Amino acid sequence: MWLMAKRNPKRTDVRKVLRRSLLPASLLIIVAFFGSYAVFGPNGALAYGQIKQQLGARQKQLAMLDKQREELRNQVALLDPNHADLDMADEQARKQLNVVRPNEMILKLP
Repeated sequence: MWLMAKRNPKRTDVRKVLRRSLLPASLLIIVAFFGSYAVFGPNGALAYGQIKQQLGARQKQLAMLDKQREELRNQVALLDPNHADLDMADEQARKQLNVVRPNEMILKLP
């Protein structure tokens, strides 16, 4: 009997504790990972201010592009072949062909 290895009761107790705590510890790690991602991630709570700033900038850009689109829509309507505005057609033709009359002067505005 003395050849048989004796079990250490303290060692088995530690193993039981480790086995019992494995599931709660792993769940705690998973919750901590997703919680930190929700706070510090690219779409997290701390990025909210930056996202709000980007939204404001994009809304200004959208308003500017809408204004440009309306101006272009107006120009297209004035150049419609069925009822074209002669002044607009003349202006566009001169701009595209780079043509000037001898008594005209060109001033480029910013």
